[in-house]
Amino acid sequence: MPSFDIVSEAELPEADNAIQSVTREIAVRYDFKGSNSTVEHADGVVSIAADDEMKLRQVKELIRGHMSKRGIEPGMLDEQKIEPAAGQSVRQKILIKQGIDKELAKKIVKAIKAEKLKVQAAIQGEELRITGKKRDDLQAVIAFVKGMGLEQPLQYKNFRD
Repeated sequence: MPSFDIVSEAELPEADNAIQSVTREIAVRYDFKGSNSTVEHADGVVSIAADDEMKLRQVKELIRGHMSKRGIEPGMLDEQKIEPAAGQSVRQKILIKQGIDKELAKKIVKAIKAEKLKVQAAIQGEELRITGKKRDDLQAVIAFVKGMGLEQPLQYKNFRD
């Protein structure tokens, strides 16, 4: 039976490359001269430290731009709350989402079942497996899920006939 997987994955080496280019841009930009703004990436967590909230917003905008150029959509970035650091400086962590969380997976499965498409949807860890008798049914599911307008970007992989 034909099947495919719905996943949400970001390539962490590409995220690392984007952070390196953000760091280079911060080093040469005039509005960051003399500031202590830093960006680090480790294990899917981006840590930002900046002099004030205005510089923090500028760094986040740079990160979003460079990540989208590298194929990591803004919906995959989960911004945590801003924490005060020493003096006027602030820091923030941005998590790069990997996998589909349980609530979103249940929402997708429920929507597919409500649409009465002739497929089976199963939650397998952090991904969804969609199985059906016809390839056309699976393509209809892909079109339906794309049309749902979810915040988190999804990829459709392992299409097997």
